[in-house]
Amino acid sequence: MFVIFFFSKILLMTRKFKRTCERARSLSGRPEGPYRAVESADALVTQDFEGVDTLDKLFVHAVKRFGQASCLGTREVLSEEEEKQPNGKIFKKLVLGDYSWMTYEEVNQAVESFGSGLAALGQQPCNTIAIFCETRAEWMITAQACFRRNFPLVTLYATLGEDAVVYGLDQCGATHLITSTELLRTKLKNVLSAVSGLQHVVYAGSDEVCRADYPQSLAMHSIQEVMELGTKPENLSKEYKRPTASDLAVVMYTSGSTGKPKGVKMQHSNLIAGMAGQCQRIPGLGSQDTYIAYLPLAHVLELTAEISCVSHGCRLGYSSPHTLTDQSSKIKSGGKGDCSVLKPTPHAAVPEIMDRICKNVNGKLREMSVIQRTLFKVGYNYKLQKVSQGADSPVCNKLFFKRVNLLLGGCVRLMLSGGAPLSASTQRFMNVCFCPVAVGYGLTETCGAGTISEFSDYSTGRVGAPLICSEIKLRDWPEGGYTSQDKPHPRGEILIGGPNVAMGYYGSEGEEENDNFWVDEAGQRWFCTGDVGEVHPDGCLQIVDRKKDLVKLQAGEYVSLGKIEAALKNSPLIDNICVYASSVYCKLQRFLCLLLCGKMAKAFMFLCVSMYRLYINYILCVCVCVCGTVGKLERFEVPQKIRLSSEAWTPETGLVTDAFKLKRKELKNHYIKDIERLYGAK
Repeated sequence: MFVIFFFSKILLMTRKFKRTCERARSLSGRPEGPYRAVESADALVTQDFEGVDTLDKLFVHAVKRFGQASCLGTREVLSEEEEKQPNGKIFKKLVLGDYSWMTYEEVNQAVESFGSGLAALGQQPCNTIAIFCETRAEWMITAQACFRRNFPLVTLYATLGEDAVVYGLDQCGATHLITSTELLRTKLKNVLSAVSGLQHVVYAGSDEVCRADYPQSLAMHSIQEVMELGTKPENLSKEYKRPTASDLAVVMYTSGSTGKPKGVKMQHSNLIAGMAGQCQRIPGLGSQDTYIAYLPLAHVLELTAEISCVSHGCRLGYSSPHTLTDQSSKIKSGGKGDCSVLKPTPHAAVPEIMDRICKNVNGKLREMSVIQRTLFKVGYNYKLQKVSQGADSPVCNKLFFKRVNLLLGGCVRLMLSGGAPLSASTQRFMNVCFCPVAVGYGLTETCGAGTISEFSDYSTGRVGAPLICSEIKLRDWPEGGYTSQDKPHPRGEILIGGPNVAMGYYGSEGEEENDNFWVDEAGQRWFCTGDVGEVHPDGCLQIVDRKKDLVKLQAGEYVSLGKIEAALKNSPLIDNICVYASSVYCKLQRFLCLLLCGKMAKAFMFLCVSMYRLYINYILCVCVCVCGTVGKLERFEVPQKIRLSSEAWTPETGLVTDAFKLKRKELKNHYIKDIERLYGAK
């Protein structure tokens, strides 16, 4: 017994040492940095596999290693049925079968045929080609074909508004567009006639397309037709030049959270370096893993995650938010969601998805008996204590969390969060109830690479040390009160440098280079993020603010809108929220939207005025309590007015991005009359 106790103490001390050991260091010895991961202190990493310096070579390398293994999977739709809800409404539900799989070799053949077909349709090397499509296997096949043939791929979010789609397609000058039958019927139907220069539209999907509904100047083709064209001997036999590391691979249009979308130019070498850094932080990624692909592929997080998984031999099973779990909106009652069928092992998610999972579980807990809830809480607190010590609790996992794990298939061994800040409460919940969660920080402009926390690091609020492909500097921002001399930790605006930094914005060469992108005296590219961070003694980064979210009040105090929103999201009554400060009236006011309690909000809005005001006052009291106790905010940071809405903020409404980041300008315009009333306008 003494020996077991002695070794358990040593193991615990070792884990504590790992959490406090140096993960990154300042090369200059000064608090502003630059900071590099200890593994790459001498030189930043540019490749994951030696000599593999383009995305084309990366896929060919994977095909050689995993040729007959399963690569891309799509779930069969057996039928579509109408299901009557308890409230009388009729919803369309899907009856789904099993996943059917293409091997790496079969995907490689499809890539070759499709690339050959595009070339036969007149697509030229080094000329852009656009994709406006949902996440699906055809998206990845298209991407790999473009990488192979040196067709720079322009990506557009499938949830972008019509004006943004026209803007992106016009600016990039693409003559060929890849899309789906669904988007052709909806978002593109009234858009294509406004796009100049477009000649060919290639669509994925089995639905019929009425070609008379679209401009006569456009040639319409199904993906299958293009592949058949590409397999013709006269097309397949044509030689072509493959890309080099310095060739443009992707022009990724941002989601436009601050205005018009910008096309970020990524070379092959940028993406290769970024993924080399990301993969180094993900332990044991290999052919035994199954990844569920459902996030937008036009987002750098999902694109690099999927390409990284393929390069290491994983299976990619395609899904959507509507069919992800057994409770998803398009899954028929009693049917199985994609997670239950696929049983993924690594899982990438934006914080909004994790927040929904937590609130779903907590909702189920409230339906349990007092005894069941008490037992769950005891198990949760016990494992939370173990997790905070760097340990696990297999007994608690089996007794309390096995059923919870089944929400995501029951086999998830690690999760990666990115795209937006993850709240501490959600991170702890996912660590305890599911698996270790790593939090990443990166931008489209850095190919999604910047930092990722270690899966063994159970601290919250931090985003880890710099990846081995990048380094970080802090630049003083005195106006906001952030400097490298701050105590206890240096703080400042985050600058990211390395081979993963993109080449600038499409169509704005030279206009914004000095403000956003620049090259230092050593020839290394840098990007100014606009985020404010602090570096902990072990070299890990914490995001504390964003320059664009900072507003100045009438009395001169600076207020961080994002900080207040993060605090208020801890309330179970709030699903999404936006704090607004008027530059006209110079007071901090706000409106909020209750999505989780949307039906309740709608019901209250139709009650008598006195009851509605009582409910508003109750919500305000909750906000004040959360701000004071959880957020530890100052008095002037607590909102004074509220606008309750039953309308969901989704990418489809245009009020948030695909990563569920707030579009402040669109929200302001949407609720402008309500805002004016809150400020006293009549």
